[in-house]
Amino acid sequence: MYKLIAIDIDDTLINDDKEVTPATQTALEQAVAAGVVVTLATGRAYASAQAIARQTGLNVPIITYQGALVKNLLDEEVLYERYVPQDAVRKLFQYCVEHDLHLQTYIDDKLYAREENQKLIDYAALNKTQYYIEPNWEEKLVPQKTPKMLIIDDPAFLDELSPILRNLLGDSVHITKSKPHFLEIMHHEGTKGLALEFLAKHFGCELSETIAVGDSWNDHEMLEAAGLGVAMANAIPALKEIADFVTLSNNEDGVKFAIDKFILGAE
Repeated sequence: MYKLIAIDIDDTLINDDKEVTPATQTALEQAVAAGVVVTLATGRAYASAQAIARQTGLNVPIITYQGALVKNLLDEEVLYERYVPQDAVRKLFQYCVEHDLHLQTYIDDKLYAREENQKLIDYAALNKTQYYIEPNWEEKLVPQKTPKMLIIDDPAFLDELSPILRNLLGDSVHITKSKPHFLEIMHHEGTKGLALEFLAKHFGCELSETIAVGDSWNDHEMLEAAGLGVAMANAIPALKEIADFVTLSNNEDGVKFAIDKFILGAE
């Protein structure tokens, strides 16, 4: 019945030790053997996401940067990309400089910030990503194409900041949270839901024949778009409310449980 499954990475596919367990790995392989397209849908940069995808043996296009970039693992062909509009990039940089907020951006799959601080160091360590410092942000960073910009701060503060930025940047951008302290800004068509829609068409299947699995609010568009939206047991309450099914947690092989139940037909 289901032909495509899109799985978030952090706190979904990988456990708290940042690993894909052998049991989950086996379930992914069994789904592929059953003829199902298994892909990843993540807020991570392509460089970071493809390392995990290759470890799991996938060779399909994957959804990265919250849906702003869909790229093929086999030959790295770009199938779908949306960049943050230039005007929004400039306004966001200016706002963050004026209000002394930590803003980072991605250019050619590399992570940039205007200064080094603990937030950047911790983020890079978490994602095993190298970073680059460019103090001359106005001339060197603003004119470049970026699929995603990210503000790191206190969760409650980001909740207050989000409507301010929506007002400042307008409808040209998509603003979401991937984690409580990560506020992410993409092109308004840079969502996991639209990327899932694109991939379904690419593989010639209906959205009703897709499954999406996630844990955070940035997953809600794809859970709503998919034929079956699956939330992890460790997902935020708001995501569980809109999900069609709540599986086990990321530390209990929740992805495997969902694959067994809905793709492999296990009881």
